Amino acid sequence: MPVYRIRGVDVDFPYDAYDCQITYMDRVLQSLQQGNNALLESPTGTGKTLCLLCSALAWRRTFGEFLRGGGGGGGGGGSQPSGSQQSGASATQSSSYPVIIYASRTHSQLRQVIKELKATSYRPKMAVLGSREQMCIHEEVSKLRGKAQNNGCHYLCKKRMCRHNNIVTDYMKNNTELGSEPFDIEDLVNIGRTKGPCPYYISRELSKSVDILFAPYNYLIDPGNRRSLTGISWDNAVLIFDEAHNLESICADAASFDLLTSNLTSCITEAQECIQLCSFKRSIENSAEKQFDPENYAILKALLMALEKKIGELVIDSKELGYTKPGSYIYEFLSELNITSETSKKLIETIDSASLLLEEGNSGETKAGVKAKSTVSRLETIRDMLDIIFKGGGQNHAKYYSFHVNESSRQTSGDSLQVFGKASRTLSWWCFNPGLAMEEFLKLGVRSIILTSGTLSPLDSLAMELNLEFPVRLENPHVISQDQIWVGVVPVGPSGHPLNSSYRTRETVKYKQELGTVIVNFARIVPDGLLVFFPSYSMMDKCIDYWKNRNHEHSVDDSTIWQRMCKHKQPVIEPRQSSNFPNAIEDYAAKLRDPSTSGAIFFAVCRGKVSEGLDFADRAGRAVIVTGMPFSTPTDPKVRLKREYLDKQAKPSNKNPKALTGEEWYVQQAARAVNQAVGRVIRHRHDYGAIIYCDERSKSS
Repeated sequence: MPVYRIRGVDVDFPYDAYDCQITYMDRVLQSLQQGNNALLESPTGTGKTLCLLCSALAWRRTFGEFLRGGGGGGGGGGSQPSGSQQSGASATQSSSYPVIIYASRTHSQLRQVIKELKATSYRPKMAVLGSREQMCIHEEVSKLRGKAQNNGCHYLCKKRMCRHNNIVTDYMKNNTELGSEPFDIEDLVNIGRTKGPCPYYISRELSKSVDILFAPYNYLIDPGNRRSLTGISWDNAVLIFDEAHNLESICADAASFDLLTSNLTSCITEAQECIQLCSFKRSIENSAEKQFDPENYAILKALLMALEKKIGELVIDSKELGYTKPGSYIYEFLSELNITSETSKKLIETIDSASLLLEEGNSGETKAGVKAKSTVSRLETIRDMLDIIFKGGGQNHAKYYSFHVNESSRQTSGDSLQVFGKASRTLSWWCFNPGLAMEEFLKLGVRSIILTSGTLSPLDSLAMELNLEFPVRLENPHVISQDQIWVGVVPVGPSGHPLNSSYRTRETVKYKQELGTVIVNFARIVPDGLLVFFPSYSMMDKCIDYWKNRNHEHSVDDSTIWQRMCKHKQPVIEPRQSSNFPNAIEDYAAKLRDPSTSGAIFFAVCRGKVSEGLDFADRAGRAVIVTGMPFSTPTDPKVRLKREYLDKQAKPSNKNPKALTGEEWYVQQAARAVNQAVGRVIRHRHDYGAIIYCDERSKSS
């Protein structure tokens, strides 16, 4: 295995490294040695994940050998929801060396990273974090979802009624080498099913003493999730965000909330249920436990009803524009209900006790949590909302927000009921400064933050959006030669009609017809796998519906455009429901193997699952067609207010010449989404393929 001496560090690399890989590892080591943040862009296929792992772990090894032995260790049973302390030895051992925390957007991406780790010579002590939804093996709790599942787990563990959690500590004492070889979530689940211990709490215990920890973004960025990671030493830690092109929007979303009136109605119902449960509990136990005082829940219910009424009384003159105020208005709005920074603390305590009460009322061996599935999580959305609003105890961050209320005739959450027969309203508090989330990591004392992706550019605007200094930067070239890639724009269809996916033309019959014919022609000549990306699910559905039900005007028979496509390639359509996505991927792979046709065609959406981090190497993706730029709807209130916020920040009076304007941000978001989609094709040095833009506007891009 080759060894490269870079910045005084010996880096073991499993293959002969390209020049761009040496450069990439040099920048990683520069960042880590200097304790600086880094923005590292390297095209798909240049092996950035392998470079990251090898250089970061080589640097970590300069501090001492990788850890060995068991991870944390709670006393008694398994790890409890309240958090158990690791042993003194483990704490000392783990805190003396910097921990590497490697985050990616999805578990499938992390699975690929761990697979890459197996290809290296490095064997650090590792752990991988996942959700209960992925890891729970309890026969009843595993059937629940979301916060209902979390609450069900908490309840059983607290009562020591989960046999899987009860044996975690003993299992780890007897299997001290766990984590010394690379493993994935599926491996932990297999251990749980065959040996009995809870996979979820095994991973939590392991995470307390590791060299490298793998986790999805939301475990680090969401404050609540981050607080639950007890035992992790953040001080001097290294944070690596892979596939970081969406990080700014993820950070902003984590600091924002949307409160639907239907959810508020459910919260009121829960508060009423707490009053009844509390009264019943007191009557049978003959106690006046202060924590479960029905008066507290009556006050909570009254406050929620007043909030619901107040939201309903706001005058919305335009449904399109909604009701908008500066972010600081949220404090005035809530203070009229006597909800302030001080009173919110008592309110949060009441909601926490309500969650405990509902857990006891809805959990148990006979109930299986069926009722909890629909109700237990609702009140906690109010808690999350209060946490965001009163973070830091005040209004310092309000200038980065907008207060907005909009009205719709139906619920976007899938709830078909309308509140009191009226249109549904949503109260939103949107954060437009994603740097707020990044600031939290600086407060924790992390050493370096490394962001990497194939599509980070322009780096200046990304750094500005995240409000961080990034002294170390890299924009790597590709490793392939020009004869391995063809990039072209198809501005018109076969009949000479312009291809333009703007909202003015994309609904026309002629556009759909011309686009369909172009795809038929490419399906005929492109071998094996063909990927077709649309700007949105709506546009994809409309085009496919037209192609399936209308004959082509120049067709010599009665075949539809869809039937003509299917003669050359078997189709697969990206599902909206993420739960159906694995089946779609399997279907595509099976159709590629079918010798009766010349391959398969995958219809997908920019910013969808197909475009994000999936590998369509070699036969799986010989060409990608982009049917149009995925611009966000300009009239969408959140998009409109974000643009207004950036334009205000970019005013000359703010004396920031590099500030991003709203229009620049709007275009960059669409461009990054397209770049992610086209990056599915060239996946390694010897791969080849074509990138085809079917929109006349691409000629000027």
